[in-house]
Amino acid sequence: MIGTGVFMKPAIMAAEVGSVVMVLSAWLFAGLLSLAGALTYGELTSRMPAAGGEYAILHSTYGKFPAYLFGWMRFTIGAPGSAASYAVGAATFLHVAYPYETLGLKVWQVAVIFVAFFTLINTLTILVSASVQVLLTGIKIASLIAIVIALIFFAPAHTGMNPPAAWPGMASFSAALMAALWAYDGWNNLPMLGAELRNPRRTLPLALTLGMVLVILIYFAVNFSFFRVLRFDEVVAMVPGRLSAVQPVATAAMAKSISDASVKVIAALLVISALGAMNGSILASARVTYAMARDGVFFKPLARLSHRHAIPVLATLAEGVIAALFAASGSFDQLTDSVVFASWLFYGLTAATIFKIRRQPLAAGETAVFRMPFYPLLPIAFLGCSGAFLVYSVIALPWLTAMGLGIIALGIPLYFVFRRQRN
Repeated sequence: MIGTGVFMKPAIMAAEVGSVVMVLSAWLFAGLLSLAGALTYGELTSRMPAAGGEYAILHSTYGKFPAYLFGWMRFTIGAPGSAASYAVGAATFLHVAYPYETLGLKVWQVAVIFVAFFTLINTLTILVSASVQVLLTGIKIASLIAIVIALIFFAPAHTGMNPPAAWPGMASFSAALMAALWAYDGWNNLPMLGAELRNPRRTLPLALTLGMVLVILIYFAVNFSFFRVLRFDEVVAMVPGRLSAVQPVATAAMAKSISDASVKVIAALLVISALGAMNGSILASARVTYAMARDGVFFKPLARLSHRHAIPVLATLAEGVIAALFAASGSFDQLTDSVVFASWLFYGLTAATIFKIRRQPLAAGETAVFRMPFYPLLPIAFLGCSGAFLVYSVIALPWLTAMGLGIIALGIPLYFVFRRQRN
């Protein structure tokens, strides 16, 4: 989950809601909403730990067509858009550490290089991909802890006045919520690897729940430390323009407590954080494309696995190409808003399957290791909040949400083509 959002989204959130209290409220609400979804997914994946995650759940519960639409969304915008936005964020951080414009490189070009490199890594073996993920995750967790300690204990608090808390309106709060949900996005990726994990019925729910709680605490601490040392107007001024290399909030905050040279080190660590999230996205998402092709509702070559390591190489490369195109053509915030809206349509649809799954008896010898707490109140609250968020997102960001819906709709005619070919 931890990638670019916690470092780049505070500026756009501050501009939307107008006060520190409302920014922190959006972070907390988005975290709790994601936790409710993760708990729901925890029970679902304890019963159905299969390749493709949500695709497998939707396929077994609702049938082929809804599962296909989810897979199409992941292939065309969800996975490539996520990888591209992480790459753009990493390129932005790298510009702080090393102004590569002197070499004639632009943000989008560096982002494309990142996408290409990590796509190739994920065509090797699952052990290589997972080892890279563990290493990058350890570095970025240590970096975040160091940032919080430095900003709270070694940096002077700003002496200016923050705007008083005031309700900004549901549309503005939804826009800030969309930004925060991007930073939390990724908790749904782990179930996609269910067929490749040891004891997934136990480890998937445990990782989803503990990981989500840890990230909520980290994000809240990091944002509190940002606003402790930066004035609110300073944060708002860091809203990036299209394909720009504006200084991220994180490095601006660190400049208050350490030297400029040390800020470059922090920026380099933030690059690693962004690349770690991008690697995780690429690692998981190709499994959805593979599962669709295996079921005969997508391009058949994408169902091929490498002979030696059983990796969906062609599916990984295909998504890497689309991600590179996104990185070359869209800004960070535009990419993330479209991805979040399209993804949360299916998060809600997948979570709703819990009501049907609970009524089904377990197979002979099967034990569901995890049962979500506060059922059915928690999934009902999750679905209600998700629905309200989607409605107000359409009001707040009509063009970006329309783009997400349009891309999903484009896949409908292809479904019937694939189905006829399979028959």
